[in-house]
Amino acid sequence: MTDYPDKKPYYSLNAFYRKTFGEKVYKIALDGGFTCPNRDGTLGYGGCIFCSRGGSGDFAGDRALSIREQIEDGRRKSEASLKKHGTKYIAYFQAFTNTYAHVDRLSQLYYEAVAEPDIVGISIATRPDCLSPEIMTLLSEVNSIKPVFVELGLQTIHESTARFIRRNYSLSCFDKSVSALQSIDIPVIVHVILGLPNETDAQILDTVRYVNNCDISGIKLQMLHILKDTDLLNSYRKNPFPVLTKEHYVDLICKSISCLSENIVIHRLTGDGPRDQLIAPLWSLNKRNVLNTIHKELKQRKIHQGDHICRIH
Repeated sequence: MTDYPDKKPYYSLNAFYRKTFGEKVYKIALDGGFTCPNRDGTLGYGGCIFCSRGGSGDFAGDRALSIREQIEDGRRKSEASLKKHGTKYIAYFQAFTNTYAHVDRLSQLYYEAVAEPDIVGISIATRPDCLSPEIMTLLSEVNSIKPVFVELGLQTIHESTARFIRRNYSLSCFDKSVSALQSIDIPVIVHVILGLPNETDAQILDTVRYVNNCDISGIKLQMLHILKDTDLLNSYRKNPFPVLTKEHYVDLICKSISCLSENIVIHRLTGDGPRDQLIAPLWSLNKRNVLNTIHKELKQRKIHQGDHICRIH
């Protein structure tokens, strides 16, 4: 059983950053002015059914500003926080699909970010079907200067759910992209949503187990958010489906942690739904309470990452 630096029963992002960079590191969320093939008509319109109007980048910077200016603004906000205890940052390209552009434009944006002295790495949220050979070469080049992390929004391994949420790429595409990124030493972080409509607990945990077996570097776990101005909300109103309670979500998180390998960094255990857009679940707005409840339940159940005890029948 691994003894993590922060004494939590799982490999937290904070523990990983302290181990890798020697101190606490903060993410600055950026908007590179991208769109998505699921929005511009290449694959579809409107994006994934749950995606917000901000392309899951509702807390990102102002796309009207340059990357350097967004980093500067994010740095100021971080320094103004009483919780700040570090001087290093990750530039997080968060909004929409952050490899969905010509490689020359991507190069300009990525190099602008890594040129900042206090930026110790960049994290790029994207789709596995938006990683051409030219873009992979660029990622490898940038990774030779400062660490690059690529975040892939898988959400589920189940094709029926993937069709419902309009993901518009296959599981095999995900598999190929993970392998390609690993071949050039780019760490992969996978996004998984718990509570997608019509998925059972067993199916949710099957997704977690599948991702665990992909030899990824990190995972983001979060509940399904129903947000204003999304097709998911329209579907929810027409054909209401159960939304996870806090107790159910905490139970699933505990079981998910137990079946993740000890070396996988858990980047997220809950999610941040924009307060002015969130319809459900409203309990998720109290993030601190959710995290405290998870930690208390892990302790009570004596669960540790890598226990591999999650089985639902």
